[in-house]
Amino acid sequence: MFVMAACLAVAVSVAAKTATTPDTTPPAEKENPLTFGASYTGDMVANLSGGIKRGGTYMGLANLTLHFDTEKAGWWKGGELYIKGGNSHGGEASANLIGDFQKASNIEAGNHTFLYELWYRQQLGPVSLCVGLQDLNADYASSSNGALFNNSYFGIHSVCSENVPAPVYPLTALALNVHWQIADHWHWRTAFFDGRPDPFEQNPYNVKWSLTANQGYLALTELEWDGSLVKGLAGSYKLGTYYHHSPITEVTHNYGFYIVADQDITRQISLFTQIGFSPKEYNNHFFCAGGGGTFKNFSRKRPDDMIGLAANHACFRHSPGGHETVIEAIYHFQATKQIYFRPDLQYIIHPSGTDQRLDNALVATLRMGFEF
Repeated sequence: MFVMAACLAVAVSVAAKTATTPDTTPPAEKENPLTFGASYTGDMVANLSGGIKRGGTYMGLANLTLHFDTEKAGWWKGGELYIKGGNSHGGEASANLIGDFQKASNIEAGNHTFLYELWYRQQLGPVSLCVGLQDLNADYASSSNGALFNNSYFGIHSVCSENVPAPVYPLTALALNVHWQIADHWHWRTAFFDGRPDPFEQNPYNVKWSLTANQGYLALTELEWDGSLVKGLAGSYKLGTYYHHSPITEVTHNYGFYIVADQDITRQISLFTQIGFSPKEYNNHFFCAGGGGTFKNFSRKRPDDMIGLAANHACFRHSPGGHETVIEAIYHFQATKQIYFRPDLQYIIHPSGTDQRLDNALVATLRMGFEF
């Protein structure tokens, strides 16, 4: 609660300063330190065959954000405060229709209203320090090209999100996060998270946090080279590891490794790959590997539209099928600057989210997004 109190104090201080200090900045030079944002994502999902049963459902996610810049407020350089709240609602396609291990829709979370992020970041030369409520996947194990796809496999590595209590959507956790730009194109990140975020049943809005010895901790470190193997084009290569310590669980020490690579090979075509693995002796899900590509700027009339194709393969020790493979094809249609549509088709081989052997599933989704 200390972080919450500190953030509220900052907000009150800003309001007081604005009310009592005359604004002498010329209108042309004035910059607003406060930035508000809102977004909404809606998925209409239909399981066309296989899985648990055929059928359809709707899921939605609404987000509100506030960003405060200390330099624009006339305070000090390099400081920023960020607050993000969310509301997830609707059905649960993977849990009730598909039966896949990961979620065919990465917004599936049940019905919750929650504080998602609340942190303060300070830039100190080549180093930035961030403290507060944070999403692990915002800074770690993320692929910029994989972000186009709906399936959760193409977000956080499943060996991390399933084997340890990773603080990712929808339930995040308190953390200290350090980012050091070692040199041009080289970055090192490390973070320490609360090792056991309190579940929604005990903490329904994610505003009550406890840090005790029994909570343990989750530590991550990641090295990134944001250079390119193709001259003149963008690229990013990440190698990371995580370690989870929990003194009150059966597996007191758990760890894993991951690789993420993004590379533009032409002005229009971008590729990505993700690989993750963890010890097989005490993790049911011990390996995942996937990748894909995106194709953009294929129409002068529609320069923001994109096509994507990706696949992922996950291995298990105890599963009726032994593995699960997802193949996803998606089209991003940018209707306006703020509105987009994404028709999506996924073929899921050996859905492995239940203890039953399920037929391969064919899943169709229409995603609608609004960003303001």
